[in-house]
Amino acid sequence: MKKRIDLNGKTILVTGSPGFVGANLVLRLIQELSSGTVVSLDNMNDYYDPRLKEYRLGLIEQAAKTSPAKHVFVKGSIGDKALVQELFAAYDFDVVVNLAAQAGVRYSIDHPDVYMESNVMGFYNILEAVRHSYDGGRSGVQHLVYASSSSVYGGNKKVPFATEDRVDNPVSLYAATKKSNELLAHAYSKLYNIPSTGLRFFTVYGPAGRPDMFYYSATEKLARGETIEIFNYGNCRRDFTYIDDIVEGVYRVMQGAPERTTGEDGLPVPPYAVYNIGGGQPENLLDYIAVLQKALVAHGVLPGDYDFEGHRKLVGMQPGDVPVTYADSTALAADYGFTPAIGIEEGLDRFARWYAQYYIK
Repeated sequence: MKKRIDLNGKTILVTGSPGFVGANLVLRLIQELSSGTVVSLDNMNDYYDPRLKEYRLGLIEQAAKTSPAKHVFVKGSIGDKALVQELFAAYDFDVVVNLAAQAGVRYSIDHPDVYMESNVMGFYNILEAVRHSYDGGRSGVQHLVYASSSSVYGGNKKVPFATEDRVDNPVSLYAATKKSNELLAHAYSKLYNIPSTGLRFFTVYGPAGRPDMFYYSATEKLARGETIEIFNYGNCRRDFTYIDDIVEGVYRVMQGAPERTTGEDGLPVPPYAVYNIGGGQPENLLDYIAVLQKALVAHGVLPGDYDFEGHRKLVGMQPGDVPVTYADSTALAADYGFTPAIGIEEGLDRFARWYAQYYIK
């Protein structure tokens, strides 16, 4: 059972905005809400070009000018416990969406420290702040929503991936930190009766996305006349999920928190849930690249006579990667009435159009 939450008039914290998913979620909120306050928190680090985050923040600030809801941006890290506590004390948040994290599977191989600081300690700081939001009998946070990842499924052979599957064999540090988030959230939900929902995102893409994602980095390399490497000799399948579908899923989940109930022992039954958000249509990587190339030509990013075959190289599997991701999102459909539906032709066309406007025109 879910407890319905009307987001209008609420004070909402979105960490990791103006990151990719966070920025698009905040834009959706300030466009939809008739009242309330949305607080964005991000450290604006240089994992990728900070100008892209500044661009997204500019879109948010522009939209906020005509929104009845208020937007506040705070520059800082969830790894800063004092800052997190100050924000919770100042704003008395009703809903918290934790999207802040150090992303990237390959980056985690050589830079483990930043993953532990942000993904583990940072999330712990959020959980502690939510826990103490109930101090003194206050109503506190009504729903904690946080980003997990399809990476938690590791090398699972069974497809599609279902939330009931075992996920205790991560193949990257990034995946291990995301699984730790789910474990910590469950413990805090049980001990402190915190309604929490984890969302396992599947390969999110779209306009103004993360430049380290394949579709984006491949576009940049092709535009520079460089060669792109296609891992596992192209024998990969990914459940690519367009950003608007991710945001729709998060927005709906925010409005339905797990019900607080008491068990036979008189203690809380953890109000805890985890869902996949993925299209349920894994695409062959070579097919995905072909659609991307067509879109880049259509929008003038690349010329019609571009030698694609001469600018790509098939290579072996890379450490930390998996050959297939495939989401079973039936639970999300059953509980929230939503299944991602935007296909790669439409999604990559929108990305290519944006890329042409942002970088070329």
